[in-house]
Amino acid sequence: MEAGSRNLAAARAGAAIGGAGSLTLWLYGAAIFTGASLVFVIQPMVAKMLLPSFGGTPAVWAISLVFFQGVLLAGYSFAHVSIRLFGVRRQPFVQLVLLLLPLIALPIGLPANAAPGAGHDPNLWLLWVLAIAAGLPFFVITTASPVLQRWFSASGHSASRDPYFLYAAGNVGSLLGLLAYPTLIEPRLTLTEQAQMWTIAYAVFVVLAALCAMRVLATPAALVPERAAPVAAAPIAWRVKLRWIGMAAIPSALMIGTSTYLSTDVAAVPLLWVIPLALYLLSFVVAFGRRSRLSLEAISRSTVATSLAVAGALLVIALAPELQLPIWLLVLVHGANLFFIALLVHRRLATERPPAERLTEFYLLLSVGGVIGGAFSALLAPQIFSTVAEYPLAIVLALLLRPGPFRARPGALRRYADILLPFAVLVGILAAAKALPEDGNGRLALLGAVGVVALFARRPMRFALGVAALLLITAIPKASLVSDRSFFGVMRVIQDGPRHVLFHGTTVHGVESYAPGQLDVPLAYYTRPGPIGQVFAAYGPSFRRVAAVGLGSGALAAYGRPGERFTFYEIDPAMARIASDPRYFTFVHDSKARVRIVIGDGRLELMKAPPHSFDLIVLDAFSSDSVPVHLLTKEAGSLYLSKLRPGGLIAFHISNRYFDLEPVIGGIARSLHLVGLYQAHMPSAAARSAGAAYSQWVVVSRDPGRLAPLIRSGKWQPLEEGSGDPVWTDQYSNILSVIRWG
Repeated sequence: MEAGSRNLAAARAGAAIGGAGSLTLWLYGAAIFTGASLVFVIQPMVAKMLLPSFGGTPAVWAISLVFFQGVLLAGYSFAHVSIRLFGVRRQPFVQLVLLLLPLIALPIGLPANAAPGAGHDPNLWLLWVLAIAAGLPFFVITTASPVLQRWFSASGHSASRDPYFLYAAGNVGSLLGLLAYPTLIEPRLTLTEQAQMWTIAYAVFVVLAALCAMRVLATPAALVPERAAPVAAAPIAWRVKLRWIGMAAIPSALMIGTSTYLSTDVAAVPLLWVIPLALYLLSFVVAFGRRSRLSLEAISRSTVATSLAVAGALLVIALAPELQLPIWLLVLVHGANLFFIALLVHRRLATERPPAERLTEFYLLLSVGGVIGGAFSALLAPQIFSTVAEYPLAIVLALLLRPGPFRARPGALRRYADILLPFAVLVGILAAAKALPEDGNGRLALLGAVGVVALFARRPMRFALGVAALLLITAIPKASLVSDRSFFGVMRVIQDGPRHVLFHGTTVHGVESYAPGQLDVPLAYYTRPGPIGQVFAAYGPSFRRVAAVGLGSGALAAYGRPGERFTFYEIDPAMARIASDPRYFTFVHDSKARVRIVIGDGRLELMKAPPHSFDLIVLDAFSSDSVPVHLLTKEAGSLYLSKLRPGGLIAFHISNRYFDLEPVIGGIARSLHLVGLYQAHMPSAAARSAGAAYSQWVVVSRDPGRLAPLIRSGKWQPLEEGSGDPVWTDQYSNILSVIRWG
């Protein structure tokens, strides 16, 4: 009778829970959605806070991602261990105490000593600052998703047996949080306001999590599995665990590789950070959703198309760099490839997911793989590769996971065809590239190799190695006089006839001719007939002290006169070594002025200079497509002015493939009551063949009369004052407003 009464009570309780099932599902969904959104808003927010302290380098985002992946692993580990130790009935009390801890440290902010010192490793320093600024709140919020899903599995809800669909719901929240940051939050709120908003949203999440805890604690014990009861699900074999870790590592490495590529060759800004991460998360949403209309075969065919598109785009850049591809096309091609490759791997993981009893362990293994893949791309690869080789490597490894026949057919030739045919493609492209002239677009005929590799699509290994052959061609640079990869990017000096050309990524940073009589002649953006040459011609004798933020090849030092002092502020020691070595460039070595190179972030080091130290300050850190935004704010402008002598000038070099920076400088000039002139200089065909390049420069001054010599030349026009957008400050910038999408 007592057993029957208990069963009847449990049945009635189960019916009551079923009646409230819809509310339970919405409550858990809202909590997981909110927590996931907070996880992926904090990442770009904190990384943007850190950019000024680390020179605006794209590595800030890559290292930040590794940090957040590591903390995510710690959060998932806590979820897994705490559920096993305390069980579903007692763990909610532990979780609620944990959720209250970050309220002590909020809102999020940076420590006073966020910038690394000269003797500190920037990678380790960045990880330390991230831990101080955001470690605790991020750790706590990452524990929420697996814990809440495990609570839901014990809620008695009809869908609780397979709670993995809530993983997809959480990733929807992550995705929307990511996309909201560059499109809604960043353009409208300062960093201080963003941190305050995050604090309020976190408090809302704590309330939702508390309500979820009340739900699971209110569930009758008869409907909750006992902690001591034997686990129905069989243990996961170590072979399977290692496979899951390895599979999870590949999309993570590819995501960071894609981010690094886009950030280096386009811009280190939240917009281009979040697109790869958002696509990575979207692949989880689709792969772990309750319904999917994309079969594994359809996804596999899509990866064939997108990987060939990436190989084709990279071949165009390698074979005909003068054909500049628009930013939207680059983002589309590389983004689509990331999404479909990540979807391919995550779909395979979703089909192998274990029962709900192993849910937290499964997520823990995926997180381990994510950390390994991220750490390889962000920390290890820069130490072992002189180029961004980790990006094509991740693509090729992922393509090996496509479904299809891997066993060789009978026969000697067929047995080795999967290796021999891709090798033949590689040899054929190399031979044809050597035979064809480099000038003109004739070498684009080599794109036909993409069509040849497409014929390999039915055999995963053959196709993956064929794509590897195509990507290897793009990754093999011209013979370099020197190649160096640092925290701040990849630098190469190549010899093009008698000229030495300095590249940072794919952007030219300096050119010098070693032909007889041409040494020490500034070329590229710095020619004497060009804008900066006109400035030195008009004011040269009055420029006794010159500062330049950004060294490049050191071409500005060629304008130095005896008795003058040129101070270059350069954040990358590798760049300083290259520019100072006369084997590569002679501008610094042969300058008639006294030249001093200060290693460190230009803005931070310029602060140390005495007031009114310079007659001219040249801001030359914007020609690279990775723009350091912290050098383009009102506060930065005030700093530059404080270091100028009366009558001094500030020159901005703003040549850039993807950004129109003139309105930004115009807004700063307006806010600081400055006057400015702008010139876009297009050299003649003869000058271009001699080494000159198109360039854009802005010159500003406190005194309108000081600009009279440039105005009289007729080559300069008044500076555009902006379109009414807010002035960029250390707390606010809107990169979307200045992108050239075409």
